[in-house]
Amino acid sequence: MARNRKLGKTTAQRLAMLRTQTTDLLVNGKIQTTEARAKEVKAIADSIISLAIKEKDNFEEVEVKVVRAKIDSKGNKVTEVAKSKNGKEYVKVVKEEVTEKRQKDNPSRLNARRKIMTKVNKVKDSNGKNIDLPGKLFNEIAPKYESRVGGYTRIIKLGKRRGDSAEIVILELL
Repeated sequence: MARNRKLGKTTAQRLAMLRTQTTDLLVNGKIQTTEARAKEVKAIADSIISLAIKEKDNFEEVEVKVVRAKIDSKGNKVTEVAKSKNGKEYVKVVKEEVTEKRQKDNPSRLNARRKIMTKVNKVKDSNGKNIDLPGKLFNEIAPKYESRVGGYTRIIKLGKRRGDSAEIVILELL
């Protein structure tokens, strides 16, 4: 019977820690942790990457009509003055209709995206904007590893930690 390591934590704490470390590994490409934690994170990360490789080209391009504010040369919204029914004037933003090409996930890729989101956290970059981690997996990481069959991560041993003699390792994407 396959068992996972308890890592000295309750189930909720353990799952949160593994989710955080998996997210850090995928965003940064490398983390430093104990050997037992690294082995658990390695299994999760390898399964996520193999799922992304399987579903990376499973989408279709669609044209979508988008209504958005018209922008001038300085990057500001274009406004105009309009009159209401009772004769009062107000400022109104000028809208424009544009068609854009977007990727629409097929059902199996959408399911894969949702599975990935259950195993990683939402992340913001240094500017405060959200990082689309499943998108990064599908568009950047999966094409890099599509010729490999498993083994997407590597564990490098660094030695024992001074306080409790726990084996410290670096877990990195290849």
